[in-house]
Amino acid sequence: MITDEPDFTDPRELRIHAEKLLKEKEEKAEKDKENEADVKKLLHELQVHQIELNMQNEELRLAYDRAEEALKKYTLLFDHAPMGYLTLESDGSIHDLNHTATELLGERRFSLINSNFKLYISEESRSTFGDFFTRIFTSHKKESCKVILGYDHNPLCLVYLEGILIENDNKCLLTMVDVSQYGNTK
Repeated sequence: MITDEPDFTDPRELRIHAEKLLKEKEEKAEKDKENEADVKKLLHELQVHQIELNMQNEELRLAYDRAEEALKKYTLLFDHAPMGYLTLESDGSIHDLNHTATELLGERRFSLINSNFKLYISEESRSTFGDFFTRIFTSHKKESCKVILGYDHNPLCLVYLEGILIENDNKCLLTMVDVSQYGNTK
């Protein structure tokens, strides 16, 4: 009768079977050690990566705070500058302006946004402004002129304008200074 079960009464067979079991146990223990080492290594890498991400996050927070501070500073500077700043679209519509420009134009800021700046140029200065505005978009250099602001035949003041192209030649930046006190010299 042939059986597949080992005969543990035979010392030689018992030894072979015991060594086989020991070898399997050692291999399993070695595999467990390798798996444990892999898990420890992976855990270490994840912890290092988490620390790196936390450091980057802190750096981003600091950069955001600096950017916010700069935005406040330059918004304050833009809005309260002693000269008027305007950003005009290529069709002459007002994209943005500061408080000084608003005061010079004699209107509320929200009503000036998207309105055409040319409407605030007096009748006698429209051709001067038209030539100036065309030169800004054709010369690609800083241009300047003096015009009288006004509407409905009501002159407001004499202003000195400087303009230059910005944002891929689609808009221009104008500065506007009231020079009424210096007379109507060209």
